[in-house]
Amino acid sequence: MQVQVNSNHIEGSARLQEWVSATLTERLDRFDEFLTRIEVHLTDENGSKAGVDDKRCHIEARPKGHQSVSVTHKAATLDLAVEGAAEKMRHALDHLIGKLEVKAVSTGHIDDPRFDEEPAHVTEALLQEEFLAKQEALGRY
Repeated sequence: MQVQVNSNHIEGSARLQEWVSATLTERLDRFDEFLTRIEVHLTDENGSKAGVDDKRCHIEARPKGHQSVSVTHKAATLDLAVEGAAEKMRHALDHLIGKLEVKAVSTGHIDDPRFDEEPAHVTEALLQEEFLAKQEALGRY
C-alpha cells in the first residue's frame, strides 16, 4: 500500500511523511491487500494564525476495483487530526468490506462462503435467527 502525503500551509518534511505513513500503515495494515494507494492532505486552515480545530487531515483511500473512499477530520493539533482521520478511515473501510463479504444476490440466495461448507446448517441457523427475531418482536421471547 502506497501512502502519499501532501501538505498546504504546513511544512512538509521527510519526518512528517514518515510519521503519517507509519500511523496509517499501522491503523490500516489489515486492508493492505484491498488498497492500492492512500492520499493524505494536511492543511492548516488559518495559515499562521492560531485557531480552534484549524488543522485538517483529509484521507482518500483507493480500494482495488471500487470507487475511492474519503474522510476528513479537524482538530487542534496535527497529531489529533491524523489520528482522528485514520480512525474514521478504518471504520469506513470496515463498513465497505462488511457490505462486500455477505450479501443477498438477486436470486434470494445468500452469497456466503460458509454456505458452501455446510449449506443445511447455515440455512437452519438463518431460519432460527429469523424465527427468534419475530418471536421477540411479538413479545413472546
